Amino acid sequence: MTKEEIKQTPTKDLRDRLAQMEKDYLQLKINHSVSPLDNPAKITADRREIARVKTELRWREINNK
Repeated sequence: MTKEEIKQTPTKDLRDRLAQMEKDYLQLKINHSVSPLDNPAKITADRREIARVKTELRWREINNK
């Protein structure tokens, strides 16, 4: 997801997507600890994407008060 896609996505969908992304991220880390991944940079990319979504959700929370 790009930053623009994140900004245009409704809050409910972002929350659902965040939950799924966090679940996938944890599974990816577990798999990597058992056997090395082909592309370990995906762990970093996923973590940053989760941070982008969390940042947008927090920004919306602050601005709606």
